[in-house]
Amino acid sequence: MSRSGPRFITFDMYGTLTDFAIGAAARDVVEDVAPPEKLDAFLHRFGCYQLDEVMGDWRPYDEVVSRAFARACRSTGIEFRPGDPAKIYAAVPEWGPHPDVPGPLAKLAEHFPLVILSNAADEHAHRNAAKLGAPFHAVYTAEMAQAYKPRLRAFEYMYEQLGCLPEETMHVSSSPRYDLQSATDLGVRETVYLNRGTEPSAPFCHAHEFTSLAGVLGLVGI
Repeated sequence: MSRSGPRFITFDMYGTLTDFAIGAAARDVVEDVAPPEKLDAFLHRFGCYQLDEVMGDWRPYDEVVSRAFARACRSTGIEFRPGDPAKIYAAVPEWGPHPDVPGPLAKLAEHFPLVILSNAADEHAHRNAAKLGAPFHAVYTAEMAQAYKPRLRAFEYMYEQLGCLPEETMHVSSSPRYDLQSATDLGVRETVYLNRGTEPSAPFCHAHEFTSLAGVLGLVGI
């Protein structure tokens, strides 16, 4: 791709740019009541239930976390304590970037308007984005869109706000399930899978794959 590139480079934030430590936070709050042999299953199901919880009508993100946490406890036979999900939710705005993010992101911002589309709550999104080391043209949340990714409405809201077509953007994400399938379905051709090792590669859903954000610099000719 030449430096003329996309009109906007859009990003998922949690997991892609921000080191999304929700699994570690969940582990911390349940390890005193979770038998060791059940802990891995609990953490896996907590992640799966989070995806399931965002597929319907929008609800506040703290409710998504709480409902997914309760379902994971119930399905693995781990004691559910009502105060535990709030501890996980409270940790979210404290998480910072992956080590490979600030330098390349700042260079990209010198040449392109950067945009975040996140499943974050409004009260967290700008606090996390401010830790990433680059200016953003816009930060959009599921709360603004009243829809979570991977629902197409979340992406449609972003394109409406930007006044652009999906084809005029590049989308970067570490998640084929939450982001890249939806972006592909809507017509984004320059999809980038930033492989953080948390989801398997899904080549049908992305045009490019890197293990570091620095790979995007070469892709856009910087």
